[in-house]
Amino acid sequence: MIIRGIKKELLLLLLELGRDSHPNEFVALLKENNGVIEELNMVPGTITGENSASVFFDMMPLDTHLAGSAHSHPNGVLCPSDADVHFFPRAGRFHLIIGHPYRTGDWQCFSADGEPCKLEVIA
Repeated sequence: MIIRGIKKELLLLLLELGRDSHPNEFVALLKENNGVIEELNMVPGTITGENSASVFFDMMPLDTHLAGSAHSHPNGVLCPSDADVHFFPRAGRFHLIIGHPYRTGDWQCFSADGEPCKLEVIA
C-alpha cells in the first residue's frame, strides 16, 4: 500500500477532536482508500486520560486499509513517547500526533519506527 497523503478534511477533523478532547488525549485509527488517508475509526473500549490513551488491540478492526493512527498530545509536544513507539508498529505505517493548541500546523507524522516523515495534505 502506497500512501500519497491525508485528506485536508480529515486532518481538520483530527485537530477538532484534539480541541474537543482537551485536556484528555484522544486516539483513532486511520484508514486509506486508493492511497489517501481519508477516514478514522474510533475503537470501542478506548480509554483516555490527561496523560495517555489506550486502544484494546482485540477491538481493532480487521481491515486491509488500516494506514496507522492519530492521537493527541495535550501538552503540545509533537514527539512520540516510548509508549507511542511501542504502539505504532501494531497499528500501521503512518502515525499522526496532534498537539495543543490544535491549529493547522500543530501535527506531525511518524513512521512505524517513530521517525518523522512527510505526509502531504490533499485538498
